[in-house]
Amino acid sequence: MRHITAGESHGPQLTTIIEGLPAGMPLTAEDINKELASRQKGYGRGRRMQIETDMVNITGGVRHGLTLGSPLSLVVENNDWKHWTKIMGIEPLDLENQEEVKRKVTRPRPGHADLVGGMKYGHRDMRNVLERSSARETTVRVAAGAVAKKLLSMLGIEVAGHVLEIGGVRANPPKYESIQELQHKTEDSPVRCFDEKVEKQMMEAIDQAKAKGDSIGGIVEVIVEGMPIGVGSYVHYDRKLDAKIAQAMLSINAFKGVEFGLGFEMARMPGSEVHDEIIWNEDEGYVRSTNRLGGFEGGMTTGMPIVVRGVMKPIPTLYKPLKSVDIDTKEPFTASIERSDSCAVPAASVVAEAVVAWELAAAITEQFSSDRFELLKQSIEEHRVYTRGF
Repeated sequence: MRHITAGESHGPQLTTIIEGLPAGMPLTAEDINKELASRQKGYGRGRRMQIETDMVNITGGVRHGLTLGSPLSLVVENNDWKHWTKIMGIEPLDLENQEEVKRKVTRPRPGHADLVGGMKYGHRDMRNVLERSSARETTVRVAAGAVAKKLLSMLGIEVAGHVLEIGGVRANPPKYESIQELQHKTEDSPVRCFDEKVEKQMMEAIDQAKAKGDSIGGIVEVIVEGMPIGVGSYVHYDRKLDAKIAQAMLSINAFKGVEFGLGFEMARMPGSEVHDEIIWNEDEGYVRSTNRLGGFEGGMTTGMPIVVRGVMKPIPTLYKPLKSVDIDTKEPFTASIERSDSCAVPAASVVAEAVVAWELAAAITEQFSSDRFELLKQSIEEHRVYTRGF
């Protein structure tokens, strides 16, 4: 299963095409729209979220509520496009009317893809770079992730993302009765945090950063329950599932670090306090007494909950701009300001859910029979029976 996205931040629409989805899986636009709505929420978001109300249009791959097995095409229109039709138009420039180039960008912003992307592709107008490198692209990655989450849920696999830290304000590790409780409670939180005691402190930290014209980052965590044992591979480096998840997390805009289980804390601990002892019981089969490795051994799932965290740096678009250099004049300046958020960590937890769900769904459809959803479900259940009795 694979997908590709297309579209620019202020273009007419964002598109993703998904290939390899099993036929016969129930899917509606509402399954996707609820995830898109979650991405747009979160304390600290900017004015763009007031302009866009993201809704998906399924333009191929589904008939009468069931997937067909053919490529699934998803489109999300940009409502702001009507203000950018000349600036972002696809037709050649009218040299007699220079309105189209009024928004030309020759001043790269520190921390963005502007300068390096311009060098790579030879763009003297760096709007060609920033329009695609914008986090707006994650809209359709969340749409693809919503499809993956639906597939996983129908196989008994649940995914939940939440915020652990914002601007140095850290929540206590979540303690919950079920993963559904974690899902529901964080969805109702303005900062997508399970720990109600620190919600207000996180919001205050965002307000303080905004008042200073600054931005702050944080840490998000994704937890997955119900994954079958042995998904992934120890045989080839590029088939290790934890490695694929790590790459997916780092592909999210502004993410700079990933860890599983105890993560970087393991560097300061002896092996006896890091590895998970194996136990066996008649009901579950092989389980671990702890989950310090975050659900993976040898690049494969252990059947324990997957626990992965990502570090998001502060957004580099600041209302207290940093210094840079104009690529035309080579003169120094303070960086131009594009519309932005003071903190996007809550929204990033939704994106993190989506990319993790995608990698898990892709690995499952690769490893098990997946032309038809009913056969995939049967294959997963047979595998669970086998591993319990191994």
